[in-house]
Amino acid sequence: MSATRSPKVSERVAPKAADPQPQPQKKKRDDDDGPDFATLCRAWAESHRASLLDSLRRLGKHPIGSFFTCMVMAVALSLPMGLSLLLSNVERLGGSWQRAAQISLYLQLDASPAQGESLREQIKGMPGVADAEYVGRDQALEEFQQQSGLGEALKELPENPLPGVVLVTPKEVDKPALEALRQKLSELPKVQQAQLDLVWVERLAAILKLGDRFVFGLTVLLVSALLLVIGNTIRLHIENRRTEIEVIKLVGGTDSYVRRPFLYMGALYGFGAGILSWGVLAFGLNWLNDAVVGLAGLYGSDFALAGVPVADGLSLLLGAVLLGYIGAWIAVARHLRELAPK
Repeated sequence: MSATRSPKVSERVAPKAADPQPQPQKKKRDDDDGPDFATLCRAWAESHRASLLDSLRRLGKHPIGSFFTCMVMAVALSLPMGLSLLLSNVERLGGSWQRAAQISLYLQLDASPAQGESLREQIKGMPGVADAEYVGRDQALEEFQQQSGLGEALKELPENPLPGVVLVTPKEVDKPALEALRQKLSELPKVQQAQLDLVWVERLAAILKLGDRFVFGLTVLLVSALLLVIGNTIRLHIENRRTEIEVIKLVGGTDSYVRRPFLYMGALYGFGAGILSWGVLAFGLNWLNDAVVGLAGLYGSDFALAGVPVADGLSLLLGAVLLGYIGAWIAVARHLRELAPK
């Protein structure tokens, strides 16, 4: 009887052992698959859009306070940028700073006008030279007669004692480079003497260096002040929403989710400050230009202040947004650790 039962038992057990049960495993693999990339991108964009709209709504609830915060930031941004623009305008006054550092090449008395013009063309093509101008002997004598008041006495001279001159304008005001250029020009044929007012060049370089350092130092101080202002402003917003943030973190909200609205708020403060600063600079230069034009007209000059270049204005706007973002990041990172749910 045992021999007759064993085949029946094996027949009952074999199908169960051979059953691979593929369907539960397939369902498990399907359940492990998360949302696709497009869904994640839409969720990310929607989260940022909601944070931006929430920041705009909260700033709109306090328009006066938000405006004055942006105005304080705009004044701090306008000071270094305004000084930099004024220095750029001063460099254009009466020509360029390079013309003030001209190298005078006194030619030999036997140098003809044709040789002087040929030398001028040769010098004009040399590296480090922005322009070159030839002044002939007759023109030099005429200008000297007009400026010295000795016209009648100079007419009694048997011949013109003044040599021809080539006035060389360098591309940059740098004492070592100018000295090397002067030495190179003095070795040219028909050049008797090459003269450069190095004292004036040193004074000019010192003035420019002082202006650059002053603007840089002022920029560092005001940028530090801006970070403090935006950090303190964001800290007040964080304190006003402390309970809300603690609840969000209690239900599982991440630090990046909590941080995002405040970062947008700092960037919006910076954007508003950049727009106001651009407007303040444009208005200030236009208002000051009337007095500058009147003063320049008394000296027979048509000098006028240039406005705010578009590239500088966009750089100012981008810098303001970055400062607002960085200030908000520092403030949130400092206080986020204190907002753990209790």
